Amino acid sequence: MTGSERPPYRDPTLSTERRVNDLLERMTLAEKVAQLGGLAPSQLFDDGEFDREYAESRLADGIGEFTRLCGEGDFVPREGAAAVAEAQSILDETRLGVPAIAHEECLSGYMGPGGSTFPQSIGLASTWEPALVEEITTEIRRQLRSIGVAHALSPVADLARDLRWGRTEETFGEDQYLVARMVCGYVSGLQGDGPADGVAATPKHFVGHGAPSGGKNRGSVSLGPRELREHLFPFEAAVREADAESVMNAYHDIDGVPCASSTRLLTDRLREEWGFDGLVVSDYGAVTNLRTEHGVAADDREAAVAALRAGIDVELANVEAYEELVGAVEDGDLDEAVVDRAVRRVLRTKVRKGLFEADPADPETAAEAFETDDQRALARRAARESVTLLADGDDLLPLDDDAAVAAVGPKADATEGLLGDYAYLAHFPELEDEQAGIDIVSPLDGLEARLGAEGVTHAPGCTLTGPDTGDIETAVEAAADADVAVAFVGGNSTIDHSDTDEAVAERPAVSISGEGRDVTDLGLPGVQTALVEAVAETGTPLVVVVLSGKAHALESVADSASALVHAWLPGEEGGNGVADVLFGDHNPSGRLPVSLPRDAGQLPVHYGRKPNDVRNDYVFTPGDALFPFGHGESYTSFEYGDIELSADAIGTDGTVEASVTVENVGDRAGHEVVQWYSHARHPPLVRPVQQLRGFRRVFLEPGERVGVSLELGATQLSFLDEAERPAVHPGAYELRAGRSAEDIRATERFDIGGEKRPLDAGERRLFSDVRVDADR
Repeated sequence: MTGSERPPYRDPTLSTERRVNDLLERMTLAEKVAQLGGLAPSQLFDDGEFDREYAESRLADGIGEFTRLCGEGDFVPREGAAAVAEAQSILDETRLGVPAIAHEECLSGYMGPGGSTFPQSIGLASTWEPALVEEITTEIRRQLRSIGVAHALSPVADLARDLRWGRTEETFGEDQYLVARMVCGYVSGLQGDGPADGVAATPKHFVGHGAPSGGKNRGSVSLGPRELREHLFPFEAAVREADAESVMNAYHDIDGVPCASSTRLLTDRLREEWGFDGLVVSDYGAVTNLRTEHGVAADDREAAVAALRAGIDVELANVEAYEELVGAVEDGDLDEAVVDRAVRRVLRTKVRKGLFEADPADPETAAEAFETDDQRALARRAARESVTLLADGDDLLPLDDDAAVAAVGPKADATEGLLGDYAYLAHFPELEDEQAGIDIVSPLDGLEARLGAEGVTHAPGCTLTGPDTGDIETAVEAAADADVAVAFVGGNSTIDHSDTDEAVAERPAVSISGEGRDVTDLGLPGVQTALVEAVAETGTPLVVVVLSGKAHALESVADSASALVHAWLPGEEGGNGVADVLFGDHNPSGRLPVSLPRDAGQLPVHYGRKPNDVRNDYVFTPGDALFPFGHGESYTSFEYGDIELSADAIGTDGTVEASVTVENVGDRAGHEVVQWYSHARHPPLVRPVQQLRGFRRVFLEPGERVGVSLELGATQLSFLDEAERPAVHPGAYELRAGRSAEDIRATERFDIGGEKRPLDAGERRLFSDVRVDADR
């Protein structure tokens, strides 16, 4: 802003509302509408060169957000900080000098050159450790702040209920409680101690995105009110418990109503019921999709008016439909007060984030926040803690340091294949690894670092998705000459690049997971299963390590393997993390955040289905999951005692405390994840068989015993009655403690007495208190 005048909106000593009101009163309609859109780097840069003359013209009225200037602009940290600073300097010279919010993607780490890349969300969910997620997003926050970014379009708060869906890997799993806990950890770390110091987190996609028709991305969603409430729960927790500063709508419709134009979701539920006062941003292109995809708007003006009225404040990635808002107001199609409502939220966010007072990011120091030794160590710890041992019936693991290993399978020498779909390299698969600005440790690298190059023989045997079996024999020969074979199999992840069948032949590593990469078959792609079976026939002990964003159907692989490990997409330190587990430096501690099916035809197979959904088998296939939710083996053993309850009966407003003793009865130290479930014995309506109510990851030395206690409120057991009103229902309930949804070690009953108690908005307790007592 030019001149020496200091208007009230520039005075940081005044209240946020005073500053916002003052600024809003000064704005023209065009300046207001400009605050409701984003602007991508393609609008400001030409081959990496900043077009200042064009930018000054384009930004004359201001802008709401800069869309991925650094990540999409392919700028290293120094260049990114400079780009954001220069773009902001143009806004500072406009009539009102309103800064923009710069946003980036950071699902598994900042999605730009140099951004540390941690395990994909489904892997982090396998740690069952919200505190670890918070540590990771604290580091992501430091990187983003160093380049001038104040808003991030993460985390994904969807429930993965159809495993064919390519974005399953972006979620924290199938269960509402686990997802909510992990999402809150993510939001807390990213947002820090306060808005001015943190990066605004954006739980997405509101709501139900993980249950699409046919498992197809953006497919219609049909959820009854009770199941929809499960999908809403992580978002409610993010708003009420973690104070999320932003929310993003989902692309799809729910029973015919697009989420992008749903007043019931974006205003009634989110703002009026939950008290959210932050920013609602559109998923990229979601507003124009009301016209192009859903067909509920005749043109962009109708789409813009519908979305704005429903509650979408900012159109991303670029302002398109919202350009029509000026004309809509002038022609009487839209009340300017509706525009003012959204602009007020945008300005409030900018004031809260301290953008009017913020110094530009320093390009000379920006790189200091990237790829530090501590961040690399954290990435390795996260990778190894995400690894889940599914089976080891032969007690093959951990491996000996002097073992001669044959590393087979197409993912043994994978680098970008260890990354999720929202990693920088996954968006640009044509780039070489070094262009990501990070060092990616492959499984082969991890093995050779442990055993030396002479201790490992590498023979891939096949490609990821190609049909050629001609090289399998080379892997078989390598395995036959080794003490142990380790087969690294799975699939790559990326954003939809519309690969054709012909592309598979030309590039036999087509991604099978990620946004737009939906499948009908959950088996390993290509001829990888044939490779595993052929290597197993040599008689050499075989460890199969799955590196994929898919929840694969692994029955035939499990039958062939001596040991089966799932490592998901473990990030830049994935190779070292996997080696740490295989050789016993870390006792495997991952637990499945989704139920792994025997076959895609079983879906849905999540543990929280209704009693009538789980009772029958198929003609040729059992009806249960191959590996259940919460499952994970260890190199040691744990025993559980009986559950002790603080009371046998409570009222509809009461709480009950349950405690159970857990002891490490093996000869190795290790982590146990104690899982608490509830079961309604005779509810008035059909309810899920059981639901997760709390969990705690504990580390126990051999012979060590602790008590793990859960404090559960009666309101946590509430559900919608026949009139779709939330209520606590009296009756008999069970609390169960165990190692997975199917491995329950202790059960105890209690009653809720009295009359049915309807609940007002905000009355429901969301989380249990879980405590560890080391004196048991």
